[in-house]
Amino acid sequence: MFLEIQSERELQPGAAYRAHRARIQDQVESLGGWHKIPETFSWYCVSGKIEGGLMRKLAVVNMKGGVGKTTTAIHIAAGLAMRGRKVLLIDADPQGNVGHTLNIRPPHTFEELMTGDAALDTVVMRGVREGLDVVVSTPEAFSLERRLAGETQRETILARRLRNESHYDVVVIDTSPAMNLLTFNALLLAEELIIPVGMDLMAVIGARQTYNGVLQVRDLWPERKLDLLAVVPTFVHSGNHASRATLDALSRDPAVGQHVFEPGIRQCIDLNYATASHQTIWEYAPRSRAAGDYASLVDVVERGTLKSAAAKQEQKRGDRNATDGRSEERTSEASASRAAEIQTHV
Repeated sequence: MFLEIQSERELQPGAAYRAHRARIQDQVESLGGWHKIPETFSWYCVSGKIEGGLMRKLAVVNMKGGVGKTTTAIHIAAGLAMRGRKVLLIDADPQGNVGHTLNIRPPHTFEELMTGDAALDTVVMRGVREGLDVVVSTPEAFSLERRLAGETQRETILARRLRNESHYDVVVIDTSPAMNLLTFNALLLAEELIIPVGMDLMAVIGARQTYNGVLQVRDLWPERKLDLLAVVPTFVHSGNHASRATLDALSRDPAVGQHVFEPGIRQCIDLNYATASHQTIWEYAPRSRAAGDYASLVDVVERGTLKSAAAKQEQKRGDRNATDGRSEERTSEASASRAAEIQTHV
């Protein structure tokens, strides 16, 4: 929600802050919004406007593994932190790849948060990067499905653990490659979803199955907001038939087509080297294609919509088509055939 103010300036605690807060409260009430703006309301000055909102919660999900979920979750979280947001990254995948990637091994983990053996403040590892805190998972969390079987409302444990959290602007959750208890906990905490999709048939099927699971969550908990923000193609190579066909199948899909982030995250060996070096792509290779692609994705997350990116993406596609026009003519027929095959299987 954007609310007009008279001047662009930093809001500081004190009388001026309280006056602006009271004014925004009046505007919110006039728009039929929240009854009261809490003291923990987050404020940002953006182009002469205040962007105000409660803590955003995003989950990165796909029932198919190997599609770049962890890499995407880390870069969304780190990218937002680089832009001045206070971000909490939660690894809800017992494989624990967030900790491996960032080379962190805290004494307390996601498992203890879920069982109630430790509070959020205890399990959070602070200052992993400037503005970025992390909750790490380990293989011990594989037992949570069994250990929490008798808990009341066990699908909402994570949401309840973070119910009173107000320190962060954004929470990003990395999830398991399955629609299990931990994934349901992530979905019932989150309000926005990112679905990474690899360039193969099974990843597209996984994305569709994941979206069907989201629809199931919406049916079972209709009072909870759960919106699909973006479907993110990963490992994209525009020069081969598989990538072209998969992108075409995604764009034609009636359920997720309008949410596809194009051109996606292109194949880039620097991502592998960055992971091996326990760095983000912006730390390892800030001028690489992957650095640019993930920066564009962070733009989308910041805006909360794909719509304003459409013109830029269209221009990129136009430039690419102008360069590869002749190649397009030779491969379009094969790509269309492959896309139709993928669509049939999906």
